[in-house]
Amino acid sequence: MENFDRFFVANKMDYIRGNRPKVECILCSIVEEDSKVDILDLYRGKNFIISLNLYPYNPGHLLIFPKRHIETITTFTPEEVQELHELQVLSMDVLTKEYTATSFNIGYNIGYASGASIKHLHLHIVPRYERELGFADIISSTKVIAEDPRNTLDRLKKAFLKRV
Repeated sequence: MENFDRFFVANKMDYIRGNRPKVECILCSIVEEDSKVDILDLYRGKNFIISLNLYPYNPGHLLIFPKRHIETITTFTPEEVQELHELQVLSMDVLTKEYTATSFNIGYNIGYASGASIKHLHLHIVPRYERELGFADIISSTKVIAEDPRNTLDRLKKAFLKRV
């Protein structure tokens, strides 16, 4: 976790330009707990990991991804579908209770044309809040994350441990 300084840069341009860890698949590297990548796990289930997003849209932006490398939902087993659904519900419950999220954006970007920057399938859960836009969002197209991600990680790890 020595790389937390990267969180305080509001944009993702270095990442977009290819300044990324030199690994074949970043999510597989997280599964393997490779020291070249940031490990932001909140929960590890039988088939999935729930992690903070390194480049969050809002505080509490989570990713749920399978431990095995797959690129589309059509390859999920029935057991994986069930576990994924349970983890989505758990994540929404935690974010509602811990962050008083009032709404959610939940979805996949599958394939390059959809905006996917990682081939390994992952589900985004983005908590949304009433009146969340501030002056920086509107005037400068800059998203301000109002919570130190180290606090987000600690807070959500504790919340997930209480519920599983």
